[in-house]
Amino acid sequence: MAAVTEAAFRALAEPHRRGILRLLRGRPRSVTEIAGQFDITQQAVSQHLKVLRDAGLVAVRPQGQRRMYIVRPEGLAGLRDFLAEFWPDSLERLKQAVESGEPADDGARRWRPGTRADDSE
Repeated sequence: MAAVTEAAFRALAEPHRRGILRLLRGRPRSVTEIAGQFDITQQAVSQHLKVLRDAGLVAVRPQGQRRMYIVRPEGLAGLRDFLAEFWPDSLERLKQAVESGEPADDGARRWRPGTRADDSE
C-alpha cells in the first residue's frame, strides 16, 4: 500500500479527523468555523488539520486573511482504490443499476417488500 494511503488511514483513525473531513465535504471552512462544531480547542483543530493536510486529504487556500480548508478528492482516491478491492462485483453492478434507474436484468430473483430474503415464491 502506498505511503500516502497509509498516512490517510492513520489520519482517519482519529474520530475528530473523520468528523472534520465530513464537515469539509460540504464547503471550504476556516479553522474558527471548524472549531465551532467540535468540543475541542481551536489549537487541537489546527493540529488535526495539519495531520489531514500531511496525509493529502485536505488542502488550504488563503482567502483574504483567513485560511480556508477544503477536501482533496484526489487525496481520497488511494483509499477508495484500496477499499474497492473488497467491494464485490455484484454489489458494484447493483449500485450502477440503482443509480441508472434501470432494472438489473441478471435473472436473479427479485426481493419484494413484505417478504423475507429466504421466502420462496
